[in-house]
Amino acid sequence: MKLLEPVQLGNQTLKNRMVMAAMTRSRANLNGVVGNLTVEYYTQRASAGLMLTEGINISEEAVGSPLTPGLYTQEQIEAWKKVTKSVHRKGGVIFAQLWHTGRVGHSADRNGRLPVAPSAIAITGMQHFTSQGMLDFETPHTLTVEEVKQTIKDYGQAAKNAMEAGFDGVELHAANGYLPNQFLAESSNQRTDEYGGSIENRSRFVLEVMQELINAVGGDKVGIKISPLHPYAGIVFDDPVATFTYLIKELNKMDFAFLEWMKRSPMFPLLPHYPKDDEIELFGKLSTKTLIANMAYNKESAEAELQKGIAKLISFGATFLANPDLPKRFELNAELNQADRATMFGGGERGYTDYAFHV
Repeated sequence: MKLLEPVQLGNQTLKNRMVMAAMTRSRANLNGVVGNLTVEYYTQRASAGLMLTEGINISEEAVGSPLTPGLYTQEQIEAWKKVTKSVHRKGGVIFAQLWHTGRVGHSADRNGRLPVAPSAIAITGMQHFTSQGMLDFETPHTLTVEEVKQTIKDYGQAAKNAMEAGFDGVELHAANGYLPNQFLAESSNQRTDEYGGSIENRSRFVLEVMQELINAVGGDKVGIKISPLHPYAGIVFDDPVATFTYLIKELNKMDFAFLEWMKRSPMFPLLPHYPKDDEIELFGKLSTKTLIANMAYNKESAEAELQKGIAKLISFGATFLANPDLPKRFELNAELNQADRATMFGGGERGYTDYAFHV
């Protein structure tokens, strides 16, 4: 089975091609510090070839949701050290996913400060989970050019902090409607300066952040996650093929480890003007980087994707959440636990560290 074969990723030799995808679990404390349950959670899943952490806020300004972890205070760094040491003792490889939520946030969990974004355009048609319950999204503060430049530096500092915390690398979360994704899309970016307008300008933020990360920790320790056709949080592209063809070709010029491709979730309809082609076929061949395919794969579809030869690894979300020993279960063709959606976000050990192992 190709899924269980080793593969080289950057400077790491991974024991299999199964990646644990980043999943928000909302188990940090009010100061963004993870605890012993989080140590156990990641250690349980260290049989993955690669683990990507839940999104970790790169700065206080990046925070959008309650009980999400950070990587910008010494207390947060020290807490993550316990996670990485335990994972490494189990032979695991773990990258920190670097997260800035942008407009996907609320002042209720930002000490009264409005969320920030490329433009002052609120998300409509959905609400945001906050410490005060579900609330309508607010119109965000438009980042000044100076603030954009500072945010880029914040990503670089967070990457350095990740190295101090013992992570093997970092992944830029540029998918799923968060800040880098907001810069890329016309629906959320109506700037008229060097960070808006043309495809080249709208791509500038992502490319500058990636270069900052590479400069900070070395390209072999850097990856990026993108979601070209996933319309979560009001993200709509006028021409997603043109936008991401340009972005991928520019990324090809950089030296980094991998590109994680988040396909459109089956829960979201395909927008009328979006291509109906298979995303990995359409875009994946454009990239010269090691490609990780993500979104709703099972054992059979993941193996079939790897056999095509475009994607080299597959990342699994809820399936890894519910099955800490997922590679072993695939190897033995064992029955899978089903994820309890009611316990995914927030709470204690229930639905977090109490999923049964097969053996």
